[in-house]
Amino acid sequence: MIDDAWLADLLQHRAPVLTDAGAAAEVAATLSAQGFALDRGGLLSRTLQDALDGTWERGWQPADVAHAARRQVGAGSVPLLVALLAEHARRTDAVSRAPEGWAAQLRELGALDPGHAPGTAVTSWHRAERRAPAEAWRIVLQLTGMLRTTARIEVLVPPPSRWGPARSRAEGPVAGGDDRALRRIRGLLAKAEATGFPEEAEALTAKAQELMTRHAVDAALLDGGAPAGVDVDTRRVHLADPYARAKTQLLGAVAEANDVRLVWYQGLGIATLVGIRSDLDAVELLFTSLLLQVAQALAAAERQEGRGSASRSFRRAFLLGYAHRIGERLASARRRVTEEAAAERGTDLLPVLRSRQEAVEARTQELFPKVRSSRSRSSVDAGGWYAGRAAAERADVAPRRSPLR
Repeated sequence: MIDDAWLADLLQHRAPVLTDAGAAAEVAATLSAQGFALDRGGLLSRTLQDALDGTWERGWQPADVAHAARRQVGAGSVPLLVALLAEHARRTDAVSRAPEGWAAQLRELGALDPGHAPGTAVTSWHRAERRAPAEAWRIVLQLTGMLRTTARIEVLVPPPSRWGPARSRAEGPVAGGDDRALRRIRGLLAKAEATGFPEEAEALTAKAQELMTRHAVDAALLDGGAPAGVDVDTRRVHLADPYARAKTQLLGAVAEANDVRLVWYQGLGIATLVGIRSDLDAVELLFTSLLLQVAQALAAAERQEGRGSASRSFRRAFLLGYAHRIGERLASARRRVTEEAAAERGTDLLPVLRSRQEAVEARTQELFPKVRSSRSRSSVDAGGWYAGRAAAERADVAPRRSPLR
């Protein structure tokens, strides 16, 4: 017999069962058929808020949870999660207490204004979404199972339990040298995308890549390469299927060319980047741009090959070949610009750059002491691989800003 006590026990002690979509749907259908009102007595809201608190302690951040919800439960769960995050943000006074990175993720998700009374996130979501009772129950149950069973990952940003007292927050970011450089890079890319002349686009995007490298060199000279003056930061990038692993290879190629280290949580579709903050910005911008370009290039390759829809092996190999060639191009560009900068200044830049690399390596080892490097050795479709490399020859190696998903 299903009653309130049975449901409470399921939510509290048997949550792993609910991670299975089939099992969650079966329970949801039964609850709906018996006329159980969604979140009567506030049980679901309390359970979900408690599950969020536990998830934060295991190293997760708001954007990570949104990515996992979309990936495991479905896009329909994201509005519910945002409502829960907004309620959690109000309860913890995140606007004035959360670290800036955490608050920025909440702003990007639209989770700083709950728009509903405390403790009513589930019912407000259900009323706004107008989903059938069985489907609403399925989403709530499966989201509860996901939050209750999140894996433990590295804590990169202090969770709410470690936040300090409320403080005033600046109205907007202060425009510094990094911001100016990134604005110039984005401006060059915008011009490259707007022009109808391939040669002009190539020249503009090459200039953008040159600015990225020169900015890194100038920053290294400014702080003298001293580890104490190096601002090593972390950032998470969320990679969606299909071909998440192949996309990670592309992200890795961009990261390696910019002295950024990457750690991949394969089962979660999450990559952690460790590097100098300005380099992280450059990697994010460039990867986002290349991800859009490779999708366009793959569609063009399919048309050229006369394929209505390329095979999965061809697509995967195309992405891997593209990533490999992009890595070669970026590494070559970085070497060339670094050598030119050294010649202009009449100094050896390698010791300065090396000390920054060592600071990044030290931070990576501190955060991930048990992680080891690995290389993919699986076989790939030769036609897709070489088609991907050919497409990479035509790629614009300059970034475009876009929210990470």
